[in-house]
Amino acid sequence: MSTKRDKIRIMNDILEFISYNDGKAKPTHIMYKANLSNEMLNEYIKELLEKKLIKEQKDKNQKRTYSLTGKGKTFLADYNQMKGFLASYDLN
Repeated sequence: MSTKRDKIRIMNDILEFISYNDGKAKPTHIMYKANLSNEMLNEYIKELLEKKLIKEQKDKNQKRTYSLTGKGKTFLADYNQMKGFLASYDLN
């Protein structure tokens, strides 16, 4: 049986991918790695930008890339700590 990912898990997946990809990633790569539709990706990117967990850069050709902010790195660390806590009580 497969389980649906919740919003926080999807946000974490996006942030982890950006983190593991030399700290920056293109939208299309994020979409494929996080297994999201373009519409869903845009919603999550918008929210992550609003919450200042990521920042957007554009190159000279106006191609977008996203990177983690300090707040985004802190979120990843805290989320991983929370996962460890839940796992220690067999609640994951």
